[in-house]
Amino acid sequence: MSAPESSGFTGGPSVAISNSVASAAKCSRALALACLSASDVARKLELTVSAGASIAAELMRTAPVSAPQAAAEVAGRPERPLLVPARELRQRKLSSPEGRAALIHAVAHIEFNAINLAWDAVYRFDHLPDAYYRDWASVAVDEARHFAMLEQRLRELGHEYGDFPAHDGLWSTAVATAHDLVARMALVPRVLEARGLDVTPPMIQRLLAADDHATAAILEVILREEVRHVAIGSQWFRFACAAARLEPRATFMRLLSDYGFDRIRGPFNHAARLRAGFDELEMLELERLDSRGQSFDKNHT
Repeated sequence: MSAPESSGFTGGPSVAISNSVASAAKCSRALALACLSASDVARKLELTVSAGASIAAELMRTAPVSAPQAAAEVAGRPERPLLVPARELRQRKLSSPEGRAALIHAVAHIEFNAINLAWDAVYRFDHLPDAYYRDWASVAVDEARHFAMLEQRLRELGHEYGDFPAHDGLWSTAVATAHDLVARMALVPRVLEARGLDVTPPMIQRLLAADDHATAAILEVILREEVRHVAIGSQWFRFACAAARLEPRATFMRLLSDYGFDRIRGPFNHAARLRAGFDELEMLELERLDSRGQSFDKNHT
C-alpha cells in the first residue's frame, strides 16, 4: 500500500507544548522503541507492562530519541507465525477444538500487532501533548493483557502462538501511514480496530453456541476495552485534524478513499461505534459505503 500525500500534520511545531512536556514525550518514545523492537513475545509483554507503568506514573528515564526508524523495519516479532496473504488463510468451523484454536490464534495475532501499533503511535510522532503518549501507552498495556489471556487459552487447547499461519494487514497500514498522524489516527483505530467492534459480538455468539464459554468471556473483555481504544483514536484524530485545520468528517471519508478502504463492509455495531467517538453522520456515510447496507444493535454492543 503506497502512502498518499500527507494530510499536513505529523506531530510538530504546530502544537505548542512546554519543554518539560517535550522532554517527557521524548522519554516515553525511548521506552516505546524498546517495547516495539522486542521480538521475543514474553520479553515484549514484560517490557510493555513496565514501560506502561512508568509512562503512566511519569517516571520515564531521560533518553535521546533520534529520527524514527522506518516502520517496516522497527517492529519486533517472533519467527512464527508464518505470514501469508489473508486469502490463503483457511476458514475453520468452531465445532472442533482445532477450529476454535485457529480462531483464538487469529485474534491473538491481532492483539500482538495491536501492541506494536500502540507503541509505534508513541514512538513515531513527536511534539504532542503528554496525554497522547499516556493514552497510547495505556492501550499497549491493555493489548498485551489481551494477548496474554488468549495465549493462555491457546495453551489450554494444546497450542502455542505461532502454530497457525497469519496475515500482516494491520502492520502494513501502520507502514503506509507512518508519515502522517492524521492518517494513522483515522485508519488504524477508526477502521482496523473499529472493525473488531463489529465482528466480535457475532464471534462471541458462535463460541457460546459451541459451548466455549471460556473463550467467549475473554472476547467480552476485549470488546469492552476496545471501545475505549477506538475512542482514544477518535479523540486524537480530531486533535490532529484541528492542528492541520482539516474538517474531521470530510477528512476521514477522504482518507478511506485514498487508502483503499472505500468499500468498507458492515454490518456495523452502531451503539459501540457511537461510544467510541463516531457520530451519526459518520455512521450514515459508512453505511452508504457498505454495499449490503446493514447495521446491527443487538445484545453485545
